[in-house]
Amino acid sequence: MSTKRYNQGIKITLIGFLANVILTAGKLLAGIFGNSNAMIADGIHSFSDFVSDIVVIFGFRISGKPADANHNYGHGRFETLSSAAISVMLIIAGFSIAYRGFSNLILFFSGNVLEPPGIIALVAAFISIGVKELLYRYTIIVGRKINSQAIIANAWHHRSDAFSSIATSIGIGGAILLGENWRVLDPIASLLVSILIIKTGINILKDSINQFLDCAVDIDTRNEIISISKEVEGIMNLHDLKTRKIGDSISMEFHINVLPELSVYKSHKLTERLEMKLRKKFGEKTNISIHVEPYINQKEKKCIN
Repeated sequence: MSTKRYNQGIKITLIGFLANVILTAGKLLAGIFGNSNAMIADGIHSFSDFVSDIVVIFGFRISGKPADANHNYGHGRFETLSSAAISVMLIIAGFSIAYRGFSNLILFFSGNVLEPPGIIALVAAFISIGVKELLYRYTIIVGRKINSQAIIANAWHHRSDAFSSIATSIGIGGAILLGENWRVLDPIASLLVSILIIKTGINILKDSINQFLDCAVDIDTRNEIISISKEVEGIMNLHDLKTRKIGDSISMEFHINVLPELSVYKSHKLTERLEMKLRKKFGEKTNISIHVEPYINQKEKKCIN
């Protein structure tokens, strides 16, 4: 991993970490003193953000280590592992929030009068929306720029917290402004938030599992690899392409056909030229394995047979 990529990833995560520490404390206090279950649930979600930042920093440090005797393909899988850990935290946080909201709904429909939330909880929700949306936008830009699945996953963690706070503000605002019969909006908001959080967590987990199962890259990337091979004069064909993602890098292996009369030296030079073009497009960490075969047209095949 380049020093620049590592520094950018750590910097944005540390910014999010500090913001989440402040937001977690502020939301929990606002929820307790403002008597809002939705805000307490939102605070728990921010706490899961705070923990996920620690996981990302840890995973990013390890994934940045170069390949060694025990990890021939580098440590990119640790970044994928970080993403999976974040997704599990999101899912757990979502179910925790759902449990709280459902418990309060049962109380309400059992005839209990829910206490109204305070203005402090509503103010905290508005502040959280602004801060978390800014963090999402900044983090997603950095994540895509440095091609980091863990950073992108963390960005969606920020966005889910922003959505969480939007639902929370609607629930708290409705409970405050519409009277006693509408205080049920507070736990309803927390339930809607939980569904959103669980869905986000499941989507991130699916992507991480696909990487662990060595799923191939998307069809556009495969076509791009084939297209780049056609730019190298002397390569007649590319086939048997196999790909997989390893953290932020791609591993690929394939066969190429060259003219039978080409020397070993010239064939090797063709593969070097192709590797250079592929690494320029997909990054220096791209793992490439090329098998060279002689090109035989259909007429020659018939003669041989």
